[in-house]
Amino acid sequence: MIFKVAIVCVLFMIVASLFSALYFLAKDKDASARTAKALTLRIGLSIGLFIFLLIGYYLNWIPHNSL
Repeated sequence: MIFKVAIVCVLFMIVASLFSALYFLAKDKDASARTAKALTLRIGLSIGLFIFLLIGYYLNWIPHNSL
């Protein structure tokens, strides 16, 4: 259960970072630095989540569905 909560929290942070980048792009006059930082954070969170899911799968934190 904690694994699912962690995944949802990271997904929420990814979406929040994406929308903050959109806000910085639309509202700031010199938006390049803040937008780039927000998008870099989003990419880092996405890669981290992917690695976390791979580790969870191999350590059987995520159950294997075999039919």
